[in-house]
Amino acid sequence: MAKAWSLNEVAQHNVASDCWIIVESKVYDITEFLPSHPGGKQIILKYAGKDATAAYKPIHPENTLEKNLVEVKHLGFVDENAVAEIQEADANRKKTKDELRMEQAKLNKPPLKRVLTLQDMENVARDVLSYKASAYYSSAADDQTTHTENVRAFSRFFFHPRVLRPVSQCDPSTTILGCKSSLPIFISAAALAKLGHPLGEINITRGAGRTGVIQMVSTNASFSASDIAAARVSPTQPLFFQLYKKREDSEAEKLVKEVEALGYNAIFLTVDAIIAGRRDRDIKAPFVLEDQEKEVTKQQPSVEEPQDEGEDTLGTSGALVAANDVDMTWERTIPWLRSVTNLPIVVKGIQCVADAVLAAEAGVDGILISNHGGRQLEYSLPSIEVLYRLRMQRPDVFQRIEVHVDGGARRGTDILKALCLGATAVGIGRPFLYAQSAYGDAGVVKIVKILEREIVYGMQLLGASSVRDLVPEMVERINWQPELPMLAKL
Repeated sequence: MAKAWSLNEVAQHNVASDCWIIVESKVYDITEFLPSHPGGKQIILKYAGKDATAAYKPIHPENTLEKNLVEVKHLGFVDENAVAEIQEADANRKKTKDELRMEQAKLNKPPLKRVLTLQDMENVARDVLSYKASAYYSSAADDQTTHTENVRAFSRFFFHPRVLRPVSQCDPSTTILGCKSSLPIFISAAALAKLGHPLGEINITRGAGRTGVIQMVSTNASFSASDIAAARVSPTQPLFFQLYKKREDSEAEKLVKEVEALGYNAIFLTVDAIIAGRRDRDIKAPFVLEDQEKEVTKQQPSVEEPQDEGEDTLGTSGALVAANDVDMTWERTIPWLRSVTNLPIVVKGIQCVADAVLAAEAGVDGILISNHGGRQLEYSLPSIEVLYRLRMQRPDVFQRIEVHVDGGARRGTDILKALCLGATAVGIGRPFLYAQSAYGDAGVVKIVKILEREIVYGMQLLGASSVRDLVPEMVERINWQPELPMLAKL
């Protein structure tokens, strides 16, 4: 029978050479795991010998420790007195200024019926999210130029609507990689949805199932692939899986086999995030929170030279990709992946025409033109611009594989522009994180309904009764820049 530990006993194991933590009343010896922790050992050592539940739960699937620690390192539970002490300490803990702000924002949250656009949803979510979650969700590389241009680039494409065409029966449904979708969109993979809501990705799964759109699940989701599969509204609800390939082929293969057995319908191999982009807003979040809590006091100026204690260049996001394979190649990685799965394979993160052509030649089933929401390489071209160049330079690629695009689409008209240029579907990422954070699965449903209304409305005014009627002749890239007041909010 496992021993029940006191808080004092656990507290004695609080150094790198002897490190225990408590998570949900369970005691773990993570000493040997410290060097291989993707986020580095310092973040764990902050909680060495202590209860780490509050920091652990929002960013880890529940079975993470079970998967990464051998059974002998599962030391048992804390005793009843310890449980009571932890609960009392939590109940008496002084709330931070950020927590107090969030509580007030949730009390003032508008009813869902007042959310009419994706921007409305983001505005609500930014108010109710913790600063840490908001910084992670909204952050992008460097000065966020690519993120801003992802959105703005859609404004450089204008329509040539056709008139006197019957559109009373307008069908926006389509098929993506053999799976039916009520709209020509899918929910792009994004990590750590539980930062915004306790049910995180489960909210997205339920909302997607209720509206007939497809969710792509991240390797770094805050729920396990099995938990998300179990949350499907029906056993036939399609799911795509975004694969961050680990360095060891055997480890990556194990994950692919797992999601295949769980009934996932496609593998999106991510190739644009082999290392983490430098996301300053995310990295600076702890500094902002620390400054918020400081009391304003008069202090004598220090006469000591300031010391550089080093910097955390990972942030919330950097740790997620620390173990990724940075040596993937067209010649080795694609054949390897094809050898371990029968699922459709999509290369996610194509950022130029040349690589789109290589993907088609490699025999994959599709590509996702994406710069990772502007979160990786600053000054990578906006995705819609790459899609346009592919249409102009190599239209044959659209006949060989499915071409998808994500990054910056915020209106139904943005989605229609991409479809006119040949995209099969458009991925939407951040808006669904914001939606589920603010209103749970009802927020996810609301976002889909908003996009459905805008897509159908746009199709009717374009003279398109189905997505097949959306053709390149209906859109033109202009060389002047319209004035966009909304960009000041980005």
